[in-house]
Amino acid sequence: MADDVILRLKKMGGQVEGLIRMLERGESCENVITQFQAAKAALDTTFSLVLERNLKECMSHDDSKNVEKILKLISKQ
Repeated sequence: MADDVILRLKKMGGQVEGLIRMLERGESCENVITQFQAAKAALDTTFSLVLERNLKECMSHDDSKNVEKILKLISKQ
């Protein structure tokens, strides 16, 4: 996996830890929801990046079997 994806995931881990602390402190609902949205957006963006890279890799090797596997995984969401 690419270093940039790992870095993104580590940052998201920090966001989730921050969310836990916010909930433990009883911070306002608005602040918690805003932080949840930011974490979700970061996860969605990283997911799209990984998906795009994997599909491009499979297609460049004409690996239709793995492309089908990826598409099945996506459709389960």
